[in-house]
Amino acid sequence: MIGYVARRLLLGVLQVLLVAVGVFALTEALPGDAAVTIAGDYPDPAVIAGLREQLGLDRPVWERFADWLVAASQGDLGTSLVGPRSVVEVIGAAIGPSSLLAGLALALLVPLSTGLGMLAAHREGGRVDRAITSTTLGLYAAPEFAMAILLVTVFAVQLGWFPPTAIGGSLIADPALLVLPVLVLLLRPICSLSRLVRAGVIDAQRSPHVQHVRRLGLSPARIRFCHVLPNAAVPAVQQLARTADWLLGGVIVVEAIFVVPGLGTALLDAVSARDLPVVQGLALVFACTTVLVNLGADIAARVLSPASEVGR
Repeated sequence: MIGYVARRLLLGVLQVLLVAVGVFALTEALPGDAAVTIAGDYPDPAVIAGLREQLGLDRPVWERFADWLVAASQGDLGTSLVGPRSVVEVIGAAIGPSSLLAGLALALLVPLSTGLGMLAAHREGGRVDRAITSTTLGLYAAPEFAMAILLVTVFAVQLGWFPPTAIGGSLIADPALLVLPVLVLLLRPICSLSRLVRAGVIDAQRSPHVQHVRRLGLSPARIRFCHVLPNAAVPAVQQLARTADWLLGGVIVVEAIFVVPGLGTALLDAVSARDLPVVQGLALVFACTTVLVNLGADIAARVLSPASEVGR
């Protein structure tokens, strides 16, 4: 296990480096730069040239990237080009709302999807199974932005039960601001996870191992939670890792619709302003999150099912 983790971490470092190179190259390919954005709608070429020199944008691309890479390895992600704050401060201010939304969604996602999956698998092909399967298929087909707009229209505008956006409010002081964003974040993941749990439970119930413990006279509850569920959880754990990565990545569409000042909103603002240091810093956070979350999922899958080939 130690060797496996070490190999995955080394591969993860390489993946993060490739992401940094790709983001830098794509950002450089965008028309305009931070100097043009700062100069405004009626830019003066002399002013733009001065801003580029002041911001260091007149230096060669490879030189700027090398300096950033060396500084990033020491924990310094640079300073925002369009504001007085450091990149670490920008990310620190945005990571709180995103982490709160993601944490609440994950805390509700695991028990709800597990319960729905086990309930559907209890009587395969029955009315409850068909109802849950049909509902989850329909919800999964709907994109996040469409569900968000629908929920805002019905529950915020027409009924007035919840605030439509987070403008001027605090997510912690006013929990009502969290209801609609968290609900949108839950809809698709709960559909995919519950279907994976259902399929895993059905397969596990038919396995020779479970048939054997049934012959030993163990109680149905013990068989279900001690033998069926751990084996059924392996594919669900990996899907949960992808879901966690998606949530922690900022959920750009959801944050944009509900005006939540999280990582996704910070990324959109940085891209529109050509603020390269902030874009690079956020890309580094997203890449590291992806590597660590998927590594944790593979380790959990190997622990739950050591005989499987997961992660090999």
